[in-house]
Amino acid sequence: MREWLVAGALIEAPGGVLLVRNQRRGGWTDWSTPGGVIDDDDVDLLSGLTREVEEETGLRVTRWEGPIYEVRAVAVDLGWVMRAEVHRALEYEGELRVDDPDGIVVEAAFFPPGECAARLAREGAPWVHEPLAEWLCERWGPESARGYDYDVRGTRREELCVRRTLP
Repeated sequence: MREWLVAGALIEAPGGVLLVRNQRRGGWTDWSTPGGVIDDDDVDLLSGLTREVEEETGLRVTRWEGPIYEVRAVAVDLGWVMRAEVHRALEYEGELRVDDPDGIVVEAAFFPPGECAARLAREGAPWVHEPLAEWLCERWGPESARGYDYDVRGTRREELCVRRTLP
């Protein structure tokens, strides 16, 4: 089983929460919070998350809190296990711009909470939209960090069966 560590960012502004639209292999897109896979050469998770956010959005986060929640998704049929830590940006600088060196992020914008949840539900994996939708409703901090586990079955995106196993 391939395992990887991912970090996600909760970044807020008066206009809402920042989401990025990702162009995936096969031509389909999905929405998520900014972030990505933590590389082996990243000093730690937060430095990797800071790097990912800046690469994808042009914003440089200078202060984090968290994790706010953690996600674990196991896709036995696809041969992977993904663990994600999601942190909240307390301070950031720069102007929003899309210039992802990987060419994955094709759009970025701040959306009101209700629109975030709707976009993610339409074009996002359950392990991305369910924890974020709950956080948008309840706004807990790192002292009440939550964990979410998902079992993913199937081998084709359009036929995946995703079951939340925790909580």
